[in-house]
Amino acid sequence: MLLRLRNLFAGVWLTFMVAMGAHAQSAVVIVSSDDGAAYGAAAQALVQELERGGISRYSILRMKASEWRDARPQPPRLYVTLGTEAADLLARLVPGAPVLCALLPRNSFEAILLHTGRKVSSQFSALFLDQPAQRQFQLIRLAFPAARRVGVLWGPDAAKDGGDWRTQAQAAGFQLVDAEVGKQELLFPALKQVLDGTDLLLAVPSPQVYNSHTIQNILLTSFRANVPMMAFSPAYVRAGALLAVYVTPSQVGVQAAQLARAVLEGKTLPASGVYSNDFHISVNEHVAHSLDLALDEQDLSRRLRQREALP
Repeated sequence: MLLRLRNLFAGVWLTFMVAMGAHAQSAVVIVSSDDGAAYGAAAQALVQELERGGISRYSILRMKASEWRDARPQPPRLYVTLGTEAADLLARLVPGAPVLCALLPRNSFEAILLHTGRKVSSQFSALFLDQPAQRQFQLIRLAFPAARRVGVLWGPDAAKDGGDWRTQAQAAGFQLVDAEVGKQELLFPALKQVLDGTDLLLAVPSPQVYNSHTIQNILLTSFRANVPMMAFSPAYVRAGALLAVYVTPSQVGVQAAQLARAVLEGKTLPASGVYSNDFHISVNEHVAHSLDLALDEQDLSRRLRQREALP
């Protein structure tokens, strides 16, 4: 009987605490698309960085997108979404507080703006997952100084950026050789066109081009053409790309916390989306050796940070 009463009391207390949490205002609410490892790492780093900045853990609420949709807690001072699904949900439901969208590529954020009618502003901004073109061309110059012609394949979602990339390529001393892939069956003719006469293939995030079904054949075709690839994922480096520059989920969490803390201190979110200040470089040593290149990840990172004047 006593055990039953204790269990009943515990259940009532838990229900009360959940209800109180739903109505108490939080400083920051983190809404993740799901509970995958990347979202967990980003959220953990975000919370730890906020705590280092003096924000109490008890004023930070974490939940999945499905939980937020059902609970709809009182609007905090700031929302931070992790992943495309969470960003899309809060864009459509206009939650009544500024929203920082993180852990998603720029193209995904722009697609959300397009189909929800939202505008990027200090009330709805983003920290992009992909790397800026200038950083990638600077890394190519450091890692592969003999390169002159850089090949790029555009998916339908990325082709609109071609003009900006050509400008950045020319500024870094490269000629951009590009082709658009409109349909899956046109991928490999476009790839062979781009590889013809180029020194390096620069992989730009586009799920229509680079995905688990195509990456091995793209790498094999590039290898046979003696054209190395610079990718955007460490998984692609393990699969055979020469190198990659990318931001880790933990790095995203730290910078998202820095932007969030600025909002809590009375500032606003960036009026346009921003790229990560931090990054990580991975090198496939076997591929580098086959090209007679001596590449060191830490040295490349240090030199690239010097060029960008980053700490």
